[in-house]
Order: sequence, then C-alpha cells, then structure tokens
Amino acid sequence: MASNSVKESTGNTAMSTKEATKPAIESKTTTDFLHHPYTRTVLPFVNGGLAGMTATVVVQPVDMVKVRLQLAGEGARTGPRPSAFGITRDIIAAGKVLDLYTGLSAGLLRQAVYTTARLGFFDTFIKTLNSRAEARERKVTFAERAAAGLTAGGIAAMIGNPADLALVRMQADGLKPPEARAHYRSVFDALARIPRTEGVAALWAGALPTVVRAMALNLGQLTFFAESKQQLKQHTSLSAQNQTFAASAIAGFFASFLSLPFDFIKTRLQKQQKDPKTGQLPYRGVLDCARKVAKEEGWLRFYRGFGTYYVRIAPHAMVTLIVADYLNLITK
Repeated sequence: MASNSVKESTGNTAMSTKEATKPAIESKTTTDFLHHPYTRTVLPFVNGGLAGMTATVVVQPVDMVKVRLQLAGEGARTGPRPSAFGITRDIIAAGKVLDLYTGLSAGLLRQAVYTTARLGFFDTFIKTLNSRAEARERKVTFAERAAAGLTAGGIAAMIGNPADLALVRMQADGLKPPEARAHYRSVFDALARIPRTEGVAALWAGALPTVVRAMALNLGQLTFFAESKQQLKQHTSLSAQNQTFAASAIAGFFASFLSLPFDFIKTRLQKQQKDPKTGQLPYRGVLDCARKVAKEEGWLRFYRGFGTYYVRIAPHAMVTLIVADYLNLITK
C-alpha cells in the first residue's frame, strides 16, 4: 500500500513537472522561431504584405471609383464633370454592388507583391540606418528616411507593375463598348492574355510613372509616418496607439498630395491600347501624356478626383501602417 502511494506520488509529481515545463518549452520554441535570423529577415516583408492586403479589401471600392474618375473625359477640356457619387451610383445601377470590387484579385496580388516589397525593404533599410546611427551616437535624419522611402518605393514598383497594370485594365474594362470588352475572369487571366496579345513588354507599360508615383507615395507615406511618429513621441504625451493613428493620418495626406499627378499619368498610360485602324497609341510616353493632358484638358486635370484619391490613399495608408505596426509589435 505504502509502495503504491509512493509510486502514485512520484508519478503525479512527474506529470506536474511535465505539464509545468510544457508551456515554457512551447514558449521557448515559439520565441526561438520568431527570433531566428531568417525569420527576422522575412518578417518585415510578410507583415507588410498582410497589412497591405487588409487595407486593399477595405478601400477597393474607392479605388475603383478613382480609376473611373481619372479616365472620364479623356481628351476633352470641357464637357460633363463626373463626381465620385455619380460614378458610384452609375456602377451600382448598371450591375451590382459587388461590381465596386472589380479587380480585387489584381489588387490583392499587387499588394502581395508591391506592399510586401516596399514595406519590407523600407523596414530593412531603416534598421540598418538605426544601427549605423546608434554606432555613431546620433539619430537618423529626415533625409535618410526619405532616401530609404524613395529607394524602397522604386524597387517595389518595378516588381509590382504587371499586377498594377492588370488591376487598371480590369477596372477600365467596363468603360469600353460591350463588344470591345476583354471580360477578364481574374488577375491571372489578365496577366496571361495581355502578353499573349500585346507582348511581354506590355506588362510594364507605364512603369516609369508607376516608379515615380511609388517613390512619391513612399516619401509621403513611410517617411512622413516615421518622422511624425518620432516627433509626436518627443513632443507630445499621446499614447503609443494615438501616436500611430495621428502619424498615419499625416502620412496619408502627404502621400496623396505628392503622388496624385503621377498616379493620374500612370492610369492613362496603363489603360491605353493601340488604335485598331492606325495601330498608334494615344500617348508616346510620360512627357507626351503630361503635355497632351495639360494642353487638351488643363493643368488642374492632374488633380481631378483629389478628394476621392485622398479617401482612397489616406485610409489605405492608415490601415496599412496601423496593421503593420501591430504585426511588428506582436512579432517583436
């Protein structure tokens, strides 16, 4: 009897010890995984992609309206001036509410490529700059943050241009006469058919304004976000969450203001296709597009739809930055 009691007591003690150490082992394994050098290298890219895709789902209808606004009245200085509400009403009246999500697959793929790259590279560059600054006992300057944002945006834009072009084509397809529509089934269908009919180089149509736009967007979004957050931390008593929210709102405005003209030209160049009769494209390039728009439609046309663009960019920037900040916090 005593022997059995001792055995039971020993067994219970062993089980208790095993159960007590199990969470610690699991926690150590999780911690080791998150802090593995390869994981630390990849995490900024994964967090950036997830943040961008989350934001795209939220603002995709606004992006659809923004593209339609930019393509309306092409080549004419006067005529009807469509509004965001009017275009939204027409899209819903002509089909279904889900038509506002046309091109969502392309938008998600673009974020999976573009935002993954730009936030990942920016975070990597900033960490390198912080390490160098600490070694020299100084702080990272605004100019260094700007250079990091511009470089990350340019690299990411070149990588993500095909998905961006597919998104514009899918959203602009509804503006064509029914017999001329491509009726892309998905982003992968668009990416397969465009090079087959127009050549592989067509996937990088509008690449130059896309890169410039991305650099301007990153300068406004990431650089001003990092700078604003640093300034708010030093000069205000706001909580960490409120600092992130306020900094993302500031970044959203500058991102919209700096990038809209380039976004406008990018949309025009990516939408254009050769005339069936003449075989000519409406615009020969960035400068030709800018010159023709300014001459035929007026300089203010570059900022047409700024309100819609801001409503698209600012929330997207805010959701992206807030989600990325949260993901970086929980995977720290």
